[in-house]
Amino acid sequence: MKLRKEYHPDVNLNLNVRGLPRSATLVINEHSKALIGEGRRVFKLGLGQSPFPVPETVVEELKKNAHQKDYLPVTGLAELREAVAEYHRSREGVAYNGEDVLIGPGSKELMFLMQLVYYGDLVIPTPSWVSYAPQANIIGRHIRWLPTYAVNGWRLTPDEIEKLCLQDPERPRLIILNYPNNPSGGTYRLEELKALAQIARRYRVILLSDEIYGELHHKGQHVSIARFYPEGTIISSGLSKWCGAGGWRLGTFTFPHSLKWLLDAMAVVASETYTATSAPIQFAAVTAFNGGAEIENYLIHSRRVLRALGKHVYQKLSEAGVWLQEPKGGFYLFPDFTPFREKLKARGITSSEELCNSLLVDTGVAILPGTVFGRKPEELTARIAYVDFNGSEALKLSSQMSTSKNYSVESLSTCCSNLLDATERLCDWLHT
Repeated sequence: MKLRKEYHPDVNLNLNVRGLPRSATLVINEHSKALIGEGRRVFKLGLGQSPFPVPETVVEELKKNAHQKDYLPVTGLAELREAVAEYHRSREGVAYNGEDVLIGPGSKELMFLMQLVYYGDLVIPTPSWVSYAPQANIIGRHIRWLPTYAVNGWRLTPDEIEKLCLQDPERPRLIILNYPNNPSGGTYRLEELKALAQIARRYRVILLSDEIYGELHHKGQHVSIARFYPEGTIISSGLSKWCGAGGWRLGTFTFPHSLKWLLDAMAVVASETYTATSAPIQFAAVTAFNGGAEIENYLIHSRRVLRALGKHVYQKLSEAGVWLQEPKGGFYLFPDFTPFREKLKARGITSSEELCNSLLVDTGVAILPGTVFGRKPEELTARIAYVDFNGSEALKLSSQMSTSKNYSVESLSTCCSNLLDATERLCDWLHT
């Protein structure tokens, strides 16, 4: 299949950021810190930052390479690009090589560059991660929203894609697919990925598959849609979520050979903006992507902890009467508080933003409103990031138990009390 690659040099970028708010996840984190500074007890379920430490082998590699000071190639350290290619090659069976990989200072930056250089329509499912749409607004790019629904587990369906494409079958499009999903914690089954791949191929759609939470599939069974649509899928990954290294800022894009022109265009812009990604971080990242017994053991226990905590919060909220899906990966839930609409209205709460503000003031529990994920203000949805716990201690406790045994939340009570208390406070608040 041949994908379109012509440029539209006359596109008006219209770089207008006036009135655009700062990232909601960063704002909620700063607000939480300010309240803590005032002596308030705050439960930080807003910012989706991994609570787990960076694996020790990766930290040691960073120490060894702290002296690395030279500018590396704009596309990334050759050894790292090959490690990333092998990582995806071995998992998906797609013939990637190092030349297909672009390294950047976080996948967030790479996504921005892609939106800047790609000429077609940007299509974003809703709910979606908070920064996809603001990046498009900064650039001045028009967004095509694709709705998803709770009845489908907030997953995109082939019918929704086809309905959009039939409006103009020849129009070039890039669809962002994110799973395990932020904000819902959901993921796709194999048959669903195959069906999405089929419809994307039919209309020559480019898929940006944001798989930053792939290794945090709670059962370790993540599969990339690139396996079924290799010629049109770009895989986005990095170190922030599965490796606990958000502040290290390292992201990766892996392209099919047919989209080498897009990689090259992004590299041109990168050369005139950030120049290169931090050298010590890139050298350390080679160890992370090469994997090994210690990395795999780290992931086994990370998944185990997140699976137990996600299930616990899901069950508690469900029992309280909240509508939500059980998370299958990552560390998010996307509850719908519609069953409490009349009760909340009596308290002057009619939007998701008012709900989250009142919850924070009344209980100290910080979560994000559905509006920042592309949902309507009157929809009483929100995102919970179940990350307010001691990740180091949780991994230690998990490693002391046989992986063949069920891992109960009771086993985590000493290191996860903040999260457990926050859940109880939220449920009590709803019934006050």
